[in-house]
Amino acid sequence: MAPRYAPSLRSRLPPLAILLQIIFIVIFAFFVDIADVVKDKKKELVTSYANFQDVHVIVFLGFGFLATFLVRYGFSSVGFSLLIAAMAVQWATLLNGFLLTSFYRWRIKLNMRSLVDAELCASSALVAMGAVHGKTNPVQLLLMALMEVTGFVINQWLIKELINLKPLVQHQGPPTAMTLHVFGALFGVMTSWVLYRRENEPQHEKEKFNRKSGLFAMFGTLFLWMFWPSFNLALSEHRHAAYGTYLSLAVSTITAMAISVLSSPQGKINLVHVQSSILAGGVAIGTGLTTEPWVDMTTGFCAALLSSLGFRYLKSHVLFAFEFQDTCGVLNVHAIPGILGWFASLVIHLVRIEDHTVAVRFAVHHISILLITVSVSLVLGIITGLLLKWSFWKPQQDRKCFDDQAFWEFPHLAERK
Repeated sequence: MAPRYAPSLRSRLPPLAILLQIIFIVIFAFFVDIADVVKDKKKELVTSYANFQDVHVIVFLGFGFLATFLVRYGFSSVGFSLLIAAMAVQWATLLNGFLLTSFYRWRIKLNMRSLVDAELCASSALVAMGAVHGKTNPVQLLLMALMEVTGFVINQWLIKELINLKPLVQHQGPPTAMTLHVFGALFGVMTSWVLYRRENEPQHEKEKFNRKSGLFAMFGTLFLWMFWPSFNLALSEHRHAAYGTYLSLAVSTITAMAISVLSSPQGKINLVHVQSSILAGGVAIGTGLTTEPWVDMTTGFCAALLSSLGFRYLKSHVLFAFEFQDTCGVLNVHAIPGILGWFASLVIHLVRIEDHTVAVRFAVHHISILLITVSVSLVLGIITGLLLKWSFWKPQQDRKCFDDQAFWEFPHLAERK
């Protein structure tokens, strides 16, 4: 008879986590320095720290509580998100320093901007993690986060090296704003596809929510909703991105609730669908589209519409058609709105560019960025899924998926011998 609980991770998680942490400490000791903050203006330092704090709340609080809607997976969704983000931030700081930012005389300068960039990379890993919540153990999640952050930074480096953005700098937004959500979502979806368990079809018995878990998940959603303008401000070089994001989020909230009622057979609001779809407008406006509010609001409306319909109809259909289980619906929350925002940005900028030659070059650059991002995310997602599928990492049994009891202590449930 199979063991009642999941195999112990004593021989897997502590050695891997401690070894990685020691390696990072050694690398930081040899290559990382704190930037000279005396030279920075006090006002700029305060502003950058405020933005860092907002992004910090999104990464460690918002994403963690977002997945607590699973009735028996609250401990794991919050705890594992904290574990993954803490490790991803360190790894992203090193990779960004080595590949993307200035690496002068074998030293990486650590400042507020580099910390924000590292947390943006960590948020991409948390997006990918949303697709495999409940079906992976913390060892697999650590490896997945390292692979995702590596792929995300390499993707940014490829865009920087292969595509010359300098001639179009006045038109082209920062690549990070366009790629973060799309890369993380597609990476997670492909990993979930490889890790698919036919035993969980069509839905695992514990893949459900109740009033208490739904309320905690809404708590995380509200934090994401409130701080998302700062998140997009960190992604975009345009200061008006915060204004457009706020308006887009407001429109997507109303749209998501309306569509949830219209698409429900009982004519009621589905909390799980709404809590994710109201963020779709913020995802679509990641590039800071325009200074015209109605354009941002229209984009938010379309993003929420597609996301809400995707949650209601697409999620169950892709499970049967493509055999992958998207736990948190990252395909509908991040991938589809992200691609919609990319397309809207392309159209808006092409309309504004008067020179046809520049317009063609901009379109080629814009499309190339998306193609590179999609290709790298799909390939690395498959590779990561194959790596995580190895039985050496001791994945939990099918009946212990979506269950905190496989990894956390519950003294009141302990058996007395």
